[in-house]
Amino acid sequence: MLAALAMTLVRHVTRLREDAIIGFIFSTFFAVGLLIISLNPTSINVQSIIFGNILGIADEDVLQVEIIIGVSLLILCLVWKDLLAVFFDESHAVSIGLSPLRMKILFFTLLSACTVAALQTVGAILVIAMVITPGATAYLLTDRFSRLVIIAIVIGALTSGVGAYLSFFLDGATGGVIVTLQTLVFLAAFFFAPKHGLLASRRRVAREQTGDH
Repeated sequence: MLAALAMTLVRHVTRLREDAIIGFIFSTFFAVGLLIISLNPTSINVQSIIFGNILGIADEDVLQVEIIIGVSLLILCLVWKDLLAVFFDESHAVSIGLSPLRMKILFFTLLSACTVAALQTVGAILVIAMVITPGATAYLLTDRFSRLVIIAIVIGALTSGVGAYLSFFLDGATGGVIVTLQTLVFLAAFFFAPKHGLLASRRRVAREQTGDH
């Protein structure tokens, strides 16, 4: 909840983009948490917090994640159009009686809950990459927001499943394998996306220069 309020406040008083705010706030809170743990030694495994441990997830942790996912999806389905109005046309949202501040607090609260739920799997360092990378990849592949959301979900789900499977056979950190796969997919989109990829942009510039001559 504190992270959600902090992200809402920073978004309200600065011109920073949401992805920059997410990275800044969560990194700060994780750093403070690790500092507190280091100053007050407990039985908590710091390495599991930093790098994650998907094999160490207990049944109650799985249930907790399922509850968070279910509640988050239900709330998003109920307020989806309101969230779109607030984030894409705030003045219109106000004119139809919505409270942008409340909607942003709700959104960042759900985001914080899902991020904390993912900590056990990928750890504090890589969870931000898992939040941002699928969306950034989808952003390069489409201009339609509804399609962007679907592509981001598919990328996140596939890379998580394949990454967890590979990490078992490679005996490597699950979070590291997942984020590495997501980064490779992002790089492929960055270079080869048909409209917004680097190669497509260069071809477009070359055609414009040829047309000018």
